[in-house]
Amino acid sequence: MATTQPRAKAHQKTPAKEKSRRAPRESVFAERFAVFAECLLTGVWIAVASLPLVTYPAAFAAGARHLRRRTHHEAGGWREFVADFRAAVRGGWIAGLAGWAAAAAVWVDVQAVRAGIPGGPLVGAVGLFALIAAVVAGLRAAAAWEPGESWRTLLADAGRRTVLDPAGSFLLIGGVAVVACSALFIAPLAVPVLGAVAAAAVAVEERYRRR
Repeated sequence: MATTQPRAKAHQKTPAKEKSRRAPRESVFAERFAVFAECLLTGVWIAVASLPLVTYPAAFAAGARHLRRRTHHEAGGWREFVADFRAAVRGGWIAGLAGWAAAAAVWVDVQAVRAGIPGGPLVGAVGLFALIAAVVAGLRAAAAWEPGESWRTLLADAGRRTVLDPAGSFLLIGGVAVVACSALFIAPLAVPVLGAVAAAAVAVEERYRRR
């Protein structure tokens, strides 16, 4: 009888061990799904905050900071997003205006290509490449933004990281392409996808810091 009791106890502990092993898997799945849902919600916030057109850098900065808080298990919601947006828009609107100016310059280059001006294709290609690089640098700068930081410094540092980390930059280009395709086929779908792009920028910056 003495030898059978330990076996019975060991047999009774087995289901408990299996439950303890299964629990983390369910919690990790639930956490990842919650982060995904938070990305979609953040995309809506970013879209609303970008309606004044020149505020999109500040909107992405506030969205990226909100997602960083979420992944670090820190409290934060719509009020914190609005507070970050107000802080980021103070200098971010200038970056937004510069972005639209760059887009207008590329549009002029494209028109030059269509008009058949000599050297137009080369100028158009260079302009388009520069615009894509500027978009990536802007996303990386927004993902690294913290209250009180200068947008000029952020963009300069992000420009260097765009060149030094081509893998992360190509990942962000893919994210922007997904947003463009979503807007082309199903326009409303592009709104929540903006949050996924912000999350990708946060992940790329985190990966670069850990290198």
